[in-house]
Amino acid sequence: MELKLNKPICFFDLETTGIDIGKDRIVEIAIFKVYPNGNKESKTWLVNPMIPIPPQTTAVHGITDEKVANEPTFKELAPQIYNMIKDSDLGGFNSDRFDIPLLAEELLRAGVDFDMKNRVSVDVQTIFHKKEERTLSAAYKFYCDRNLENAHSAEVDTMATYEILKAQLDRYEDLENDIKSLSEFSTRKKVADFAGMIAFDKDGEEIFTFGKHKGKKVEAVLEAEPGYFSWIQNADFPLYTKKVLTAIKLRKLNTK
Repeated sequence: MELKLNKPICFFDLETTGIDIGKDRIVEIAIFKVYPNGNKESKTWLVNPMIPIPPQTTAVHGITDEKVANEPTFKELAPQIYNMIKDSDLGGFNSDRFDIPLLAEELLRAGVDFDMKNRVSVDVQTIFHKKEERTLSAAYKFYCDRNLENAHSAEVDTMATYEILKAQLDRYEDLENDIKSLSEFSTRKKVADFAGMIAFDKDGEEIFTFGKHKGKKVEAVLEAEPGYFSWIQNADFPLYTKKVLTAIKLRKLNTK
């Protein structure tokens, strides 16, 4: 089943130096863009992360320091990457918890003001886990009845993710072929930032999910303890979390 699209969707996959969203860097990014008229384009970039790639990570994706030594940095590639995704929704496998947060960090670090305000995301892994509880290779075998050759190649993984989502729509009649609906189904919990440090309560208001103010409304904390905002801004928190917190603070100031 082909996707019904009102705007383009970019399926993407990252290979990285590790799994720490705040500290690790991208070493390869592949984007597979699908347009509402059915046209498709695919681009893959190797990236010099400017930090060493740990041997245990190279063992997973096969990318070494030597392989990316002469490749462009993410900052150099950021304009091309953002230009490809700026008009699109996003799709991936475990993308809500890892790929999108890490991509956002890299873009913000490169000076690109990335956010999710005018786009939604579809996490194919979440649909898979809600329906079958498997991994990407098993998902590809289960839904597409083919073995996933060359797994952990970013380009291969993005293509596989796209094929899996189409097969999921064929298999599950209750899945609506609409990106917004798929995004809602594949979202684990409502959070304001990618790291899940600021979530929404039952009334749709932002609350902290960590530390001494866990469960408290963000606006109330910022008003009662202004120094907490400064502490977060100066501490080792994800850039997107800081961006969201700043927006909440400015919103509160504008309503006074």
